[in-house]
Amino acid sequence: MVVIAFAFLLMIPYVHVSAQTEEQKLTATILHLDSAFWNAYNNCDTAAFKNFMTDDVEFYHDKGGITLGAKALIESLNKNICGGENRLRREAVKGTVHVYPMQNGTEIYGALISGEHLFYITEKGKSENLTGHASFTQLWQLKNGVWKMTRILSYNHHAAGYTNTRKEIELTAKQLDQLIGTYKSSKSGTMTVTRENKVLILKGGNNSYALYPMTNDSFFTKERDLVFQFVKDGAGKVIKMIVKEKGVVEDELGLEK
Repeated sequence: MVVIAFAFLLMIPYVHVSAQTEEQKLTATILHLDSAFWNAYNNCDTAAFKNFMTDDVEFYHDKGGITLGAKALIESLNKNICGGENRLRREAVKGTVHVYPMQNGTEIYGALISGEHLFYITEKGKSENLTGHASFTQLWQLKNGVWKMTRILSYNHHAAGYTNTRKEIELTAKQLDQLIGTYKSSKSGTMTVTRENKVLILKGGNNSYALYPMTNDSFFTKERDLVFQFVKDGAGKVIKMIVKEKGVVEDELGLEK
């Protein structure tokens, strides 16, 4: 009895190592397929998408609804993400992607991969900008020795976080009052700048921003990478306001007299 028990104990580490090795192999396989799939996505190689999905794949999006079937999903990608001049690039958030085996007893029939990812957009004539953050879960199934995605979930879409690093300086009420007024352009319409205590408030349409000074004439917001530069004439009077987002000039608004 002692000999049998000892022999059983010797088998436990072997079984554990063997199972661990199989799980590592599964993880490597799914991560490889995942990388190839997203590479096709980033390059708008929709012809390659079919290789990764079953014909009856189901795609669930928390903003765009449900898309059923590989044909409909590929048509949607061709029409939307890959149909215009802008390009979208997806990048996984490091440390968030994990693979989980799906088993029936001891038999592995599939795997879940889930994590978070960021989306970057490149618009015509502009540099690439971070535009969104979301979570994803995909079910891969092993059928006839081939791995295919059968379910795709894309959810928790939200604006990518912005961390302000600009330093605020203090201006007098008199200095701030010189910038108050109504500014207008054909692109942005009408925007008003007022003062509340020692902060400028910009309002336009449904948007309202607190503007914080970083120089006498340049202000920033803490919520987004926006900079507002007030331009003066030779006499020191404000004539227009330049709006920049992520360093790119988005609009110029003239001061209405």
